[in-house]
Amino acid sequence: MAIVAVVQLSRNVPRFLGSCAIAGVLVAGVVAPVAMGAGVLSNEVSDSVDGISASLATSQQPLVTTVTDRDGNPIATLYDQYRLPVTYDRIAQTMTAAIVSVEDRRFWSEGGVDPKGMVRAALHDSSGSGGTQGGSTITQQYVKNYLINVVDRGNKAAQYADRADSIARKLREAKIAVQLGQTESKQDILSGYLNVVEFSGNIYGIGAAAHAYFGTTPDKLNVQQAALLAGMVNNPNLYNPYTHPQQALERRNTVIDDMVSNRVLAAKDAEIAKASPLGVVDNGPDIPSSTCMGAPADAGFFCAYAESYLQQAGFTADQLETGGYTIKTTMDPVVSQTVKDAVDANVPTTQNGVANTFAVVRPGQQTHEVLAMVANRNYGTDPAKGETSTNIVANASNVFGSGSSFKIFTSAAAMAAGVAGLDTPLPNASGQCFTQPGANQYTAQYCVQNDGNYPDPISLRDGLATSPNVAFVGLEQKVGMPAVLDMARKLGLRNSLNTNVAGATPDPSSKDTRYSEPQTQYFQDKLSFTLGNSPVSPLEMSNVSATLMSGGVWCPPNPILSVTDRNGQPVPVKQQGCEQVVPVGLANTLEAGLSQDTISGTSAAAARAANWNHPDIGKTGTTQFSESVAFVGGVDDYAVASMVFADGSHPQEICPGNPVHLGNCGHGAFGGTVAAPPYFHAFNQLLAGKPDIPIPAADPQYLR
Repeated sequence: MAIVAVVQLSRNVPRFLGSCAIAGVLVAGVVAPVAMGAGVLSNEVSDSVDGISASLATSQQPLVTTVTDRDGNPIATLYDQYRLPVTYDRIAQTMTAAIVSVEDRRFWSEGGVDPKGMVRAALHDSSGSGGTQGGSTITQQYVKNYLINVVDRGNKAAQYADRADSIARKLREAKIAVQLGQTESKQDILSGYLNVVEFSGNIYGIGAAAHAYFGTTPDKLNVQQAALLAGMVNNPNLYNPYTHPQQALERRNTVIDDMVSNRVLAAKDAEIAKASPLGVVDNGPDIPSSTCMGAPADAGFFCAYAESYLQQAGFTADQLETGGYTIKTTMDPVVSQTVKDAVDANVPTTQNGVANTFAVVRPGQQTHEVLAMVANRNYGTDPAKGETSTNIVANASNVFGSGSSFKIFTSAAAMAAGVAGLDTPLPNASGQCFTQPGANQYTAQYCVQNDGNYPDPISLRDGLATSPNVAFVGLEQKVGMPAVLDMARKLGLRNSLNTNVAGATPDPSSKDTRYSEPQTQYFQDKLSFTLGNSPVSPLEMSNVSATLMSGGVWCPPNPILSVTDRNGQPVPVKQQGCEQVVPVGLANTLEAGLSQDTISGTSAAAARAANWNHPDIGKTGTTQFSESVAFVGGVDDYAVASMVFADGSHPQEICPGNPVHLGNCGHGAFGGTVAAPPYFHAFNQLLAGKPDIPIPAADPQYLR
């Protein structure tokens, strides 16, 4: 045993001497920081200190980004670290007293480092008695935590070095701490430390911790609350009051005893505080969602679209999660909630296999503001609750298409090419087979039939209202697929047409053109396009209406009113410019043609049932097997698209009813009977008491 003891002692001698030398250098650093430049190790430290000091000065703490509606009401938070920074004067004295008592009693009188503490720690660590003592001041801990949680937040290797129990790291920290002690006030250092430290999980800083654990603010923390939070800093996981309540209680009481020893708390008050329960909020910690999935039911898809829109404008995901921005969106809370209620009444949130999406855009010559993006589904990850993590309103998620609403594109292309006007008679047999573009002797003809009895010929005006298939396929053949597809793109299908017929990004490696080609290419030789059997975005279809209602001006559907940074300064957002895609006369004439749908057309019966009497435009759509139905239109200064489609793993025919459901009803849903009612329901409320805005008159140039 004696030999072992001697060997152990001999092993500890170099460590002991080295620790004494380190302590001497640190002490010298307090007296004269230049002394830290001596020796190879100190040279290494000095070379990195200036760079780290610069990083500390320029690296901003990650802050929470707040997303609001157009009235400034918060709808979501985006963050990587949940942090609510506060200034020193907004932190209760109980909190500052608790953290100083347990972490650094000489904080108010020492420099950036504590020579006595560091010598004591060096002697203890060299003794071989087990464990280590940090000897770090609050200023040093501030430096360390700022490096880990801010400067090197995204660099695991650098964070490992920031935590390393090495002489170089401690010397570097000490020198930076001395610099901070010479340039910053004690109050700023203490508040900076309390704003940067972790309190377990994603909770950083005293502002977030006070809210998460006690539902209060830092200026209102009492003794026992402050002591609990001060105790957590040493080991946030071990002293988590939810996962380790007993350890948290014992640690809290230790801090309270330290406060008594440090003469900042009377013994009798300490006993009262120690006798109190933990007092944390139930089922906590209470922190908001860090994504748009935490938004209200009527705002989740809108928030997700705003986030993706900003990323396309040049913001990175990390910037949005850490920048502390305030993003004011164009979302109208009244419109959004009203249409959300309407679609939920039409198709319940958890209805098996049926989605009802609804988008509202405000037309304009300078911008097309998105006012609402809702669905009966909610934005989330639990399908059992009717949630989906796909933005089914913004994306080309309706893979079955929006049916005959695509006849808008054929009509516009025909008018632009001078092939037909609003009063032009169109051949309209009850059924007809057509030769596909580019067909050869082996290409099968495309045969269609009308669903019902129609006049032959029929005017384009009446055709838009009653939607015969034969007349529009014949018109599409006459105009040509390139012109029709180009018109669809111009009017608004900018993203939908870039997807393949599965609604996904084309895969060039696929040998199947359904998956390898974008719709703009795939449909060049397919007359089925005008019948709307391809994936489409509900938001983009509402923007098609907005383009017509803006006098033929297309603008990207814009969800952003403004972005301001953490200091309240405006941040510019890049946006694609608006385009005059069709003449004003053409847009007005097409609106006039679409104005009969709710009067004598395919949605007239539903309009009468809803006591609808507002001048509007509309075009319904129904796919061949009623797996998707749509109403696309607009009223006053609202452009809309309501789409009901099968969204489950086993799509079937959609059946009308209360509620709308999947089935084999034999007389499936139509756009007028299932997709239009939420529109009437919502806008009867939104337009109540407001004067009607008439539909523009047709331009004679586009009548024949």
